[in-house]
Amino acid sequence: MKRLLGRSGIEVSAMGMGCWAIGGPWTINGNQAGWGDVDDEESIRAIRRALDLGITLFDTAANYGAGQSERILGQALADRRDEVIIATKFGYEVDDGNRRVALYDRAVDSDKVIEYVRRDCEASLRRLGVDCIDLFQFHVNAYPPEKAPKVRDELEAMVAAGKIRFYGWSTDHPESARVFAQGEHCVAIQHQMNVIHDAPEMLKVCKTFDLASIIRGPLARGMLTGKYTADAQFPENDGRSRERFRDRWLIPATEALEKVGAILTSEGRTLAQGALAWVWARSERTIPIPGIRTVAQAEENAKAMASGPLTAEQMAEIDRLLGR
Repeated sequence: MKRLLGRSGIEVSAMGMGCWAIGGPWTINGNQAGWGDVDDEESIRAIRRALDLGITLFDTAANYGAGQSERILGQALADRRDEVIIATKFGYEVDDGNRRVALYDRAVDSDKVIEYVRRDCEASLRRLGVDCIDLFQFHVNAYPPEKAPKVRDELEAMVAAGKIRFYGWSTDHPESARVFAQGEHCVAIQHQMNVIHDAPEMLKVCKTFDLASIIRGPLARGMLTGKYTADAQFPENDGRSRERFRDRWLIPATEALEKVGAILTSEGRTLAQGALAWVWARSERTIPIPGIRTVAQAEENAKAMASGPLTAEQMAEIDRLLGR
């Protein structure tokens, strides 16, 4: 199952691998943002298994694990670089040694924007061990769209310099996406979307400008897998332990699964596979990037591609049951 990476013309697997979780514990502005402890060797095995199963798009970011996710991904793909599309993101001050990250959106708003973007690109190239990044994505979700042209123009210059091939923006704001879409080499917008949190306006933008819609959170940070109940507890070094996570993700997901779980598990799908099938059915441009930490997760998620998207009738019934 394949899809186009927007107007790049590059064909990729219909599902990518999200690499946030494999970064392990890290903090942002003092708050835990990782997914708990990880086994780096298992992460490498999972990446390689995903590739063996046909997944060719791998999405990471400089801040995931304060650089650790990029390093692990680079190690895993070192001898298979020509088989994959590597996407990473920038927009944070990264303290690799202390596993700390801080927002720099105010700094990037200054005259130093070019310095920061170039610096972050060079750091990601080193961690990944590559000469060129396939898809370089701005990672400041709420950056003012009126100030974004300076960032976009610098990214175009980096394409010309051979540092990156294409770029995009990880944002949930359609007006921001429209600004980047004016750039010739902008090919994708990464945004949140799943069964419980739809994104019709962003899908419209991606269609209008012929952009790929890279979907983060397709499994609601694991909550649409059916593995967790409403009273689930997470370790302190797991960002999902925060109360706002429970209100935003855990409770809505468990309530939704009670209503639509039977549809998602049609044709022998697991809940996770059904949630991915819902994403594919929303648009022919969507490329979900569920997080994968283990070989078992890679195998389960990859199997979803064999069943393909839900039907139009199933999608309509889900909307009805969820009151949309």
